Amino acid sequence: MSYHNPVLLHPSVDGLNIKADGVYVDITFGGGGHSREILRRLGEKGNLIAFDQDEDALQNEIKDGRFTLINENFRYLGQFLKFYGIRKVDGILADFGVSSHQFDKAERGFSTRFEGELDMRMSRRNELSAYDVINSYEADQLKTILKEYGEIRNAEKMTRAIVSSRKTKPIATSAELKEVLKGFLPGHKEHKILAQVYQAIRIEVNQELEVIKEFLLQTPDLLEAGGRLSIISYHSLEDRLVKRFIMTGNFEGELKKDFYGRPIKPFEKVGNLIVPTEEEIKQNNRARSAKLRIAERI
Repeated sequence: MSYHNPVLLHPSVDGLNIKADGVYVDITFGGGGHSREILRRLGEKGNLIAFDQDEDALQNEIKDGRFTLINENFRYLGQFLKFYGIRKVDGILADFGVSSHQFDKAERGFSTRFEGELDMRMSRRNELSAYDVINSYEADQLKTILKEYGEIRNAEKMTRAIVSSRKTKPIATSAELKEVLKGFLPGHKEHKILAQVYQAIRIEVNQELEVIKEFLLQTPDLLEAGGRLSIISYHSLEDRLVKRFIMTGNFEGELKKDFYGRPIKPFEKVGNLIVPTEEEIKQNNRARSAKLRIAERI
């Protein structure tokens, strides 16, 4: 089963500043690359809990007494840690990218490269799919998604084309969607614009930005003082949320201060923004837009 080479593997795990007997969480298990590296650095008394909502990821489960894999969305991080009797952890790693496995399976509908049904669900247990978004959302909703999540300039005209086409028959496959949008896909920009459309729909289907917000808001209570966050983002919408939360403890980017003018925030950033080397991008093209931010619980 093809899962991607873990992006920014060593910098992201280095960022956790791992203690041999610590408790760590990998909230985006995927192919298990980051988890294996964390386990390699843990001692016999260390523990690693991993989350992945995609049922396919269970096939990569690591047989190790120090490891637990939870087949759930990481928005439920706090609830499941409590269920397992864990109050505090020493570090949390997140890699928000879609795995190569998900991109490379045509029937999952994540990739613009394949003919496939419009699905895009990270977990097949989710009811909402890309088909539902394209065929049942009101025009205003659809336009907002394309504009805000895909950062598409022609969102209004694209929406009109989709709504007009689906009146005749539902848009069921990636090829049909591409045909509807062909007037907005000049040859030299076709792949880029389609990727933006797919990103927008995928974010909506999986509530990705809301899930990231819910996750981040839990982290101050779950991390020990001195515990680390190590987070890899892939587009500006994700990265902006992470950056603002680390800098201010909220998503508006407004730093609050106490009576004495001291900043009130749960984290201190560690080092500067880290991006992949040219060598890593050469070996794994999907790493090209990755950004790693590391923070420590104050």
